[in-house]
Amino acid sequence: MPSPNPIKRVAVIQAAPMAFHTHATLERLETYAHKAAEKGAELAVFPEAFIGGYPKGADFGARVGMRSDEGRLWFQRYYNGAIDLPGPELQQLQDLAHKLSLVMVVGVIEREGGTLFCTVVLIDKDGTYLGKHRKVMPTGVERLIWGFGDGSTLPVVESAVGRIGSAICWENYMPQLRLALYQQGIQIYCASTVDDRDVWLHTMRHVAVEGRCFVLSSCQFARRGDYPEDYECVQGNQADTVLIRGGSCIIDPFGKLLAGPVYGENAVLTADLDLAAIIRGKYDLDVTGHYGRPDIFSLTVDRSVQKSVSHTHGETKT
Repeated sequence: MPSPNPIKRVAVIQAAPMAFHTHATLERLETYAHKAAEKGAELAVFPEAFIGGYPKGADFGARVGMRSDEGRLWFQRYYNGAIDLPGPELQQLQDLAHKLSLVMVVGVIEREGGTLFCTVVLIDKDGTYLGKHRKVMPTGVERLIWGFGDGSTLPVVESAVGRIGSAICWENYMPQLRLALYQQGIQIYCASTVDDRDVWLHTMRHVAVEGRCFVLSSCQFARRGDYPEDYECVQGNQADTVLIRGGSCIIDPFGKLLAGPVYGENAVLTADLDLAAIIRGKYDLDVTGHYGRPDIFSLTVDRSVQKSVSHTHGETKT
């Protein structure tokens, strides 16, 4: 059903949390959410691992066949700064979204049992929790500290601004994951990241053109001063040393830059999205519709929850 008002103003937030410090980060997030709302945005996208932090350069005391006691203590600190879903921090985000009438897409470090996940939460402008996406493939050393999401958290959801979903950082290099989002009719593709390389912009423009959707990429801009004083920082210990330089952007379904990229500073980028442009784009390219070839290629997505332990009671599994 076409939106009666297809023009939506959106924002991407380029900033850093106070790593390992959840309360201070929530205060910082609220400040940026207010800035987005003041600019007239109906949607605000925050970077990967905004609540909990991205421990750039940390090794958590791991070597092949070895783990240090100090590294275990750092993991404990990281775990303590993560949040539960549901939990009080999520409720705080829901209350803020409702107060500001702002759809919010926020990268968080989620804990469940003894495992951490790199997750994005999706909240509607009335405060409704729409769902979450857990990163299905942590990259490189991230696999030491984050578990793997499964197909049960690959949602594209209807929100007050349109159909939104998320792919986190290098998930955007996974063709199958992108297809799973395209097939669900994603309109606003939220790419929360900490990838600050020049080539990231080209990836985002490709995704926008391929999916004929708007891409909102929100990257952290983080300096050494955003981390604890005793954090071992391989990049240097001057407070103004840049650890993650940004590169946030907003792109239309034809690959045109609407905002950004911005490097080397905090920013709230905004753009007005004409959602009708999506249909104009799909006129000649709909990769899960008329431009697909299901007689040759197919993709099966397992959307079930994967558990390592299942309990059975007769014929019933729980």
